[in-house]
Amino acid sequence: MLADYAVRVEDSRGRRYPEPPHPYRNDFQRDRDRVVHARAFRRLEAKTQVFTRRYSDHFRNRLTHTIEVAQISRTIAAQLGLNSDLVEALALVHDIGHPPFGHAGEKALDAAMRLHGLSFDHNLHALRIVEDFELRYASFRGLNLTFEVREGIIKHSHDYAPKDHPELAEYVLDQRPPLEAQLIDLADEIAYNTADLDDGCEAHLLTIEQIAAGVAIFDRCYGEVRALYSSAAEKLQFNETLKRVFDRLVGDLITNTKHRLKQADVYTLDDIRQHPERLAAFSVEVEQERRQFKDFLYENLYFSPALEGEKEDAERIIGELFAHWMEEPDDLPRNYREKSVQEPLPRVICDYIAGMTDPFIYQQYEKYCGE
Repeated sequence: MLADYAVRVEDSRGRRYPEPPHPYRNDFQRDRDRVVHARAFRRLEAKTQVFTRRYSDHFRNRLTHTIEVAQISRTIAAQLGLNSDLVEALALVHDIGHPPFGHAGEKALDAAMRLHGLSFDHNLHALRIVEDFELRYASFRGLNLTFEVREGIIKHSHDYAPKDHPELAEYVLDQRPPLEAQLIDLADEIAYNTADLDDGCEAHLLTIEQIAAGVAIFDRCYGEVRALYSSAAEKLQFNETLKRVFDRLVGDLITNTKHRLKQADVYTLDDIRQHPERLAAFSVEVEQERRQFKDFLYENLYFSPALEGEKEDAERIIGELFAHWMEEPDDLPRNYREKSVQEPLPRVICDYIAGMTDPFIYQQYEKYCGE
């Protein structure tokens, strides 16, 4: 049963190129499947989330993180009466535009583009992927996803100003996205906060005592777990604690979003779109805990000295490769050389690098910039 404010597939604004209906899958299910079968989706398996395989091949990569976000999002969607097919498609596609080397790679690619008066944004790049880069169908370029999925790619985590992005006018930037898109960014943060804490501890870059001292929500749950499972191994106590932290964040998001919908007197999808702010949100108390959690990870993990060398490598590799192809565009693959006739060379190089996996960009660096 869908809530009145949910997106209904039969009311979809459709695809850019009309297609006949499928005999046993609705349009959002087809979008989900097109994302799963896309080359860009498969490449997420070899893109860094936070830790490279130098630490462990058990840690999250960009693909396993995406799967975790999809699981969390489906759970939340079911409790809020939202369209779980649309939510799943949005969750699976939400990181498809990320370059190699995680956020360090995104920062380096944006810096290289700004030298030429341009920029890199992984959401905008994801739209380019599904609209143009994926070549699977004889009838059209891209994946020909529904409007609702394309809109969610753009708007799930960021409100773009209409005056700054006239090229995105079709995505009604002056309106809020549906709740199906709004919850993706929050589910994403729940997934990576808890997962990065887990991987950071497993990598011995964080200790349980350090986490308990710096993250109040963890400390409180850890105290409960130790009292209940006093004889359990420390790793199992940690796992139980993380599970409780996870449940508190997800449960609060569900409960508080329901409360906000009721307070705002929201009943329809149009009410969601016309509301002055996003309605999917944590409570004030849990939002404070979330911010402390995130601040802790930035201060103690993401900017830790242990990861600094890998960040510097990422910035150097991307910067030098970008500069090389600007000077020697004939070294680009033929299809990218052809694209540079219609588009600025920096954008073409950016597209090429952004699509690379970590192993492939290392190969390209050795080929063109290695001594």
